[in-house]
Amino acid sequence: MLPSWGDMLFQLFAFIILMLLVTRFALRPVMNTMEERQNYIENQISEAEKQREEAEKLLKEQQELLDKARVEAKEIIERAKQQKEKEAEAIIADAQERAERMIKEATAEIGREKERALAELRNEVGHLSVLLASKMIEKELDEKEQSKLINQYLNQVGEMQ
Repeated sequence: MLPSWGDMLFQLFAFIILMLLVTRFALRPVMNTMEERQNYIENQISEAEKQREEAEKLLKEQQELLDKARVEAKEIIERAKQQKEKEAEAIIADAQERAERMIKEATAEIGREKERALAELRNEVGHLSVLLASKMIEKELDEKEQSKLINQYLNQVGEMQ
């Protein structure tokens, strides 16, 4: 049994009306919602891309600033090392100068003390020579006694030194 033309037309008419109703009340709102959702997602993707580009730009700027800060830190460290070396050299030079000055002063003091000691020794030798001569004149000594007296005199001079 084949359906009749009337039933087929009724079914076709009911289908078209149903399609119009579905299109108007269901499909258009769903399509509008889908289009709004698509626009929202596209906007979100666009915003995310803009934010990513901005973040990359900021990251690049931060990296450049960090590199610049590292270079400046290296320069500061290098200047500090150079300053330290200059100060160390100055301190060493000053210490060497002081040491040389102290050595010169000590050498001069030793020289003066030596001259003073020699002058005292000369005075003492002169005094003892005069004493010896006077004793020799007082005594008319023979050679043996004269040798004994000279040895005694030399021993006294040796004890003084």
